[in-house]
Amino acid sequence: MLRFLHRQSTRWLLLLAVVELLLLCASLNAATLLRFGDTNELHHLPERSLLFGLMLLLGLAAMGQYQAHMRVTWFGLLARQAVGFTLGGLGLVVAYYVLPKAYMGRGVLGIALVVGFVAVTAFRAVFLRLVEVEAFKRRVLILGGGTRAAQIHNRMRRRSDRRGFVVVGFVPRPDETVSVPTELLVTPNAPLDVWAERHGIDEIVVGVDDRRGSLMMDELLECRQLGIEVTDLTTFFERESGRVQLSLTYPSWLVYSGGFYASPMRRLSKRSFDLAAALLVLALAWPLMLLTALAIRLESGPGQPILYRQERVGVRGRTFWLIKFRSMRIDAERDGVARWASRDDSRVTRVGRFIRKVRLDELPQLWNVLKGEMSFIGPRPERPQFVADLAQKIHYYHLRHCLKPGLAGWAQLRYPYGASEDDAAEKLKYDLYYVKNNNLLFDLLILIQTVEVVLFGRGAR
Repeated sequence: MLRFLHRQSTRWLLLLAVVELLLLCASLNAATLLRFGDTNELHHLPERSLLFGLMLLLGLAAMGQYQAHMRVTWFGLLARQAVGFTLGGLGLVVAYYVLPKAYMGRGVLGIALVVGFVAVTAFRAVFLRLVEVEAFKRRVLILGGGTRAAQIHNRMRRRSDRRGFVVVGFVPRPDETVSVPTELLVTPNAPLDVWAERHGIDEIVVGVDDRRGSLMMDELLECRQLGIEVTDLTTFFERESGRVQLSLTYPSWLVYSGGFYASPMRRLSKRSFDLAAALLVLALAWPLMLLTALAIRLESGPGQPILYRQERVGVRGRTFWLIKFRSMRIDAERDGVARWASRDDSRVTRVGRFIRKVRLDELPQLWNVLKGEMSFIGPRPERPQFVADLAQKIHYYHLRHCLKPGLAGWAQLRYPYGASEDDAAEKLKYDLYYVKNNNLLFDLLILIQTVEVVLFGRGAR
């Protein structure tokens, strides 16, 4: 369940969250001192401080402030932080309604929010500079300089992709066509284990094009005994990028790697999570669902359907009928041919364009979750016609059906709306990562970050 902690970037983000939680708790203490001149004026201050800090931390997490690969400007970060504080403040209002004894005065709360915002902003500015210092990053040596090894240089070039590590160089192997720029190549002038220890290497990533006779197994074994981690290239990509790089994947890697197994306890916890999340969202969103149904009726007129049923593929390839609010014209597919939704699709109604943007059209799928046909978190369910076509063209596409499809998911967070075969292939990389690594904590993190998708309308069509 805690395999994600093996990632350097995740440990940095965990440290960031813990320190910011402490800063937010301290902000309430500082606000009490500024307001009353004495922290004894507010009873149960430690408990209230913890509640204050946790609610604001959840708000920041909901806005994606703890994502390892977030790429936004400083203005974007501040804007998301402001929205996160707003969400946290609304959460506090709800908490005070449920726990009246936790209530604190508006003056103290207002000061605490301002102090907390300034403290978090200042610390994050220092922190983001600190994680870019190479001395704090994991030093990685790539064994290989051919096509496979070059994927690290070609597909992980951004600074945000390398926050947790720095590539010391690539070691080409004999009879290997070099595809890496010459300036990145290194030639150890000593046995690999001696050279790696001398240069402070923390991890060696094996990315040779042909493993037969070119793996230097004895020297790699010596490296392991020195405490240097040795990792397969596919595993490295999965860990650092949050996706399975299909162009590098061997069938044997999928067979022998971890994941793809749901224990009875995991199935029980996932079903319990699905029911709890679906009932909670239903309790909060039913007024919006009524307004959506009314808007569709007013636009389309009496006698026109409000809901839309569409056949989708579920777990193990079994089909089910997915329910959504109707967002397209009734004759959108009058010829019976399934089509991808396109940008500015003319089939979408005026109400439909809005509810698709804010994801209100997805809310009736809560019924599919309650029935057990879907999970709250999982790969997006696709239509049988698309699945039959994509399964023939994309390797391993059928593996995404190991789990129930979801209302929200890892691929929906990390990749925009998929409306083509190329998009489906890219989203499959994230779907397989989720299928291999899903656990209760991962589901909770995805659920929290889905708030950002809904508020900013990312990927909607």
